[in-house]
Amino acid sequence: MNIQTQSALALVFTLSVVLTGCQKPGRSSPVNFRHLEHLTERITLAGEKVSIVHIYANFPDYKWFAAKESGPEGIACVDDAARAAVLYLRDFELNGRKESLVQARGLLDFVLAMQAPDGEFWNFIHGDHSVNRDGRTSIKSFGWWAARGIWSLGIGCRVFRESDTAYAARLGRAVERSLPHVQALLRTYGRTKREAGYVTPTWLLYGSGADATSELTLGLIEYYRVAPSPELREMIVRLAGGFMAMQEGDLATFPYGLHRSWETLWHLWGNSQTQALATAGRVLVDSAMINSARREAEGFYPRLLAEGLLRQMDLVNPRTRMEFDQIAYGIRPMAVGLLRLYEATGNADYLRMAGLTASWLFGNNPAGIVMYDSLTGRCFDGILSKSEVNRNSGAESTIEALMTLVELEAYPEALRYCRFTRERSDSLRADFVSPAGERTALCLDPAGKRFWFE
Repeated sequence: MNIQTQSALALVFTLSVVLTGCQKPGRSSPVNFRHLEHLTERITLAGEKVSIVHIYANFPDYKWFAAKESGPEGIACVDDAARAAVLYLRDFELNGRKESLVQARGLLDFVLAMQAPDGEFWNFIHGDHSVNRDGRTSIKSFGWWAARGIWSLGIGCRVFRESDTAYAARLGRAVERSLPHVQALLRTYGRTKREAGYVTPTWLLYGSGADATSELTLGLIEYYRVAPSPELREMIVRLAGGFMAMQEGDLATFPYGLHRSWETLWHLWGNSQTQALATAGRVLVDSAMINSARREAEGFYPRLLAEGLLRQMDLVNPRTRMEFDQIAYGIRPMAVGLLRLYEATGNADYLRMAGLTASWLFGNNPAGIVMYDSLTGRCFDGILSKSEVNRNSGAESTIEALMTLVELEAYPEALRYCRFTRERSDSLRADFVSPAGERTALCLDPAGKRFWFE
């Protein structure tokens, strides 16, 4: 039995089991929170009870493991707690699971505790539960962990206003505390620089960090839905304008409508611009944002699905493209971005593409390995090559996989395509087949500037 057949059989089995961690009783579901709950711990931080998510759990026993890649970092961070809070809040919204609201609150309490009075954030805590104030991946700042923190606070404010207005107001004040830092970014609005022939805006995080800024923008959109104002709308529009300024090509022209991540570099992980643009475009009724999201989804995403996912490439020299490593954090922005685009346009082709993107989790990947295990709720940390998989299962991979699946469950038409694998492909056509033998084909016509399914 070859590895593809093994993966397909494993998928049929795991998707047929009704799991303890499923959202909806009596219904088969791939979603299982068991491993994330294993990573979660209640602690006391600065005299307050909060929840943390331990950053790493290593194969084979999956015990907690501290982060040390950039010097002593710590046992848990805002990056993961904030994402887990977003996951639980969306699960509560979509499935009504009250336990998810409880989990989200504990994690949001941690995010609140890690915000400085000036609106910036620290990221890590040490093993003794003290804040890491000195590490370069934890120093008080307004960057990646602040962006994710604001994403969680924004959606938390919106969701909790239905059940606890005082707590929602507290979350809203935390978002407001950070808005001066967004305003500081936008002081250079309209200024650009040229990087090897590419125009780059200067008003995003890290100078041109559209990737990090996209997750900040997701939080601002959520908060705008609660507290709309002309000032907040302008912030969102201007940040989105930065994403659109970093978009190149179209369905027929390299690099096919992708949004650059930073300067001239594109990478799949964390590149949430299409998700942010489709969401903001729908909320703000802005067709330019939606069209920008559509341009990437119709020009670049089909090529990734047909030719295989990439980790990154530098547009100055596309031959520098790297296939590995591949991680779940590359799947969620693409899959959920496609769902948001469906919601903005009503085009059901995006649902099918979202499911095919998420099929990476279930064996449709270069290693032919089921990366997410529905029986345990674990997601492996990455595919290192066509023959090597990192079987650790830390917070980021687990949360990003669950974020993808919780969102896809809302659309059965999308979820069923998670079971498909790519059978054969070239640059203009990819054929996919399900374990039951159902087939679909994704086709591209660059001359006609269109894609379709057969």
